[in-house]
Amino acid sequence: MKKAAVVIAFSCALMSASVTLAQSLTGPQKNAVRSANSYLSMTGFSRDGLIAQLSSPYGDGYSVADATAAVNSLSVDWNEQAARSAQQYLSMMGFSCNGLIEQLSSDAGDKYTNSQASYGARQAGAC
Repeated sequence: MKKAAVVIAFSCALMSASVTLAQSLTGPQKNAVRSANSYLSMTGFSRDGLIAQLSSPYGDGYSVADATAAVNSLSVDWNEQAARSAQQYLSMMGFSCNGLIEQLSSDAGDKYTNSQASYGARQAGAC
């Protein structure tokens, strides 16, 4: 019972921190959060890839600062996003383990960290 109380207290503290952070966002940053959540509901994104999408003139056109603040305010498991992206790639075509890690971690690709890309490739069954 004591362990459950600690978990509940920790969860409440996290939710309180998220609410406080969300309240400190500007209007454009709150809009960028909505855009980010929409993208994440459709496909996997790395942190840097999501910031690039939000701030690209070909994407949403938010400032890099607003896109970064928005993404930083989210609670996202980037490893799980990498696994999701890896699975999406494998559903379209074959990749070697190293090829998929390169695709996921490349600056021209998905921009995951090497660690996240490796995790994603392993979870998707490429390694």
